[in-house]
Amino acid sequence: MARARTCLRLTMADSTQFDYLIIGGGMSADTAARGIRELDADGTIGILSEDVDEPYTRPALSKKLWTDPEFTWDPVPLGTADATGAQIRLQCSVSTIRPAEHEVDTTGGDTVGYGKLLIATGGAPRLLPVPAGPKVLPFRSAQNYRDLRTLADQHGRIAVVGGGFIGTELAAALVQNDVETVLIHDGSVVGGNVFPPDLAKHFEQLFIDAGVEIVGGTRVVGGEVTDDGVRLDLADGDPVTVDAVVSGLGITPVVSLVETAGITVDDGIVVDEQLRTSAEDVWACGDVANYPDRILGQRRVEHVDNAEQMGKAAGRNLAGAGQPYAHTPLYYSDVFTASYEAVGRLDGSLEVVEDWQEPFDTGVVYYLDEGKPVGVLLWNVWDSTDAAREVLASADTLSREDLIGRIR
Repeated sequence: MARARTCLRLTMADSTQFDYLIIGGGMSADTAARGIRELDADGTIGILSEDVDEPYTRPALSKKLWTDPEFTWDPVPLGTADATGAQIRLQCSVSTIRPAEHEVDTTGGDTVGYGKLLIATGGAPRLLPVPAGPKVLPFRSAQNYRDLRTLADQHGRIAVVGGGFIGTELAAALVQNDVETVLIHDGSVVGGNVFPPDLAKHFEQLFIDAGVEIVGGTRVVGGEVTDDGVRLDLADGDPVTVDAVVSGLGITPVVSLVETAGITVDDGIVVDEQLRTSAEDVWACGDVANYPDRILGQRRVEHVDNAEQMGKAAGRNLAGAGQPYAHTPLYYSDVFTASYEAVGRLDGSLEVVEDWQEPFDTGVVYYLDEGKPVGVLLWNVWDSTDAAREVLASADTLSREDLIGRIR
């Protein structure tokens, strides 16, 4: 099977023409290559990735690698090259896409041709207004995980900036590994932008009880890295001094490459129901794709279920399946004793219907927009995501009363 190599320059053994070319080396690229192989056993597959690692399972970086002592690194790499025969070029950046010529140029000065192209460039982490370095980390890649793990093993004082999914998972991970942890976020309560008020207060208390120092209602506006650590200057309040800082501020979809190529962009790369872009023989999938969800309408989703399922659908369509992407993805998080799955739109400012079997331990929260369910939160409720999708699909016919007891 083909093996990964760097893309500093092409070698004589490297192909310069592929039947299927994938830009991006994340989980979508892995499932896309596998999707291609479901329909085409022989077509050549190339993957151009800026990462230093072959595709790997990203959720483990902020979850099980920190919290499950029996979970090792071994299952994290996905084995894409061995499973599919794809030729993977690591540390390989694409500078230009030329759809009319069916070619891309790399920053190393090489040209690679394709029959079909899939763009799975994902997103770039939003950075702090503090110079990046060994003590100031973003969190997106396996290398970021390794760097943060090295810092955590020193058991110093680390700040996590950002109160979203990644930020809260990282804060929980660090404090459970005996790291003095500070969580800096711009909300009034941790989780307040996602959960209804009482649940958000319960969620925040989990962090306080675990020993996390909460600095809320502010943002980092600057700072300085010194020999002793990092000083973070805040918009409101006194500076925070730590040994290191990691940011979990979300991502920005990587679209400049396709925008320059004349491909339609609007909060990501706009695709149709078959994940085709506005350019001939060019598809897009994963975090970067803005697609028409069959239940919820046009949206872009930054979660692993979507990356996996959309990548597989895109790969099959590159190989000629011609099928719509009909999956409405779920997302999930595990923080201390709180484990939840969700489908649709979770927004703490929306009207909610709460159906607790045991308050803040087991229950379902329905999010309503103009009286119609647009999101379902399953709090320690399992095997119910299909039922949640049915609620959203039937939103026009359901009253508030219909929701109570609907999912158990």
